[in-house]
Amino acid sequence: MADQAQGQIVGDNPLTRSVPVRLRYDPGTDPATVRFGFPDDIEWAFPRTLLETGLRTPARGGDIEVWPCGRVQTVVEFHTADGVEVVQFETTALTRFLRHTYAAGAPFPAH
Repeated sequence: MADQAQGQIVGDNPLTRSVPVRLRYDPGTDPATVRFGFPDDIEWAFPRTLLETGLRTPARGGDIEVWPCGRVQTVVEFHTADGVEVVQFETTALTRFLRHTYAAGAPFPAH
């Protein structure tokens, strides 16, 4: 299953750049992993639990960091040897995606 989200790439200058992001989940292949696909065939895979935790409190797993930014935004940071890419999302889009992943696989956990 896949959802679409609009991310805002945050850089050093005050301008942000909008980028379409394909949010993917395949419970048959890897039920613990979500994938974020960016233009130019760049894809990041990381634990679904990292995304879920990062919507509420700062969380890091390997090269990915996720944290809430205010009441309606969530930031996902992707670390590489070349630097860091910071992408800001509407929290509602990521929450909707997570709900879809649990509907496709296991029940959405209670908090």
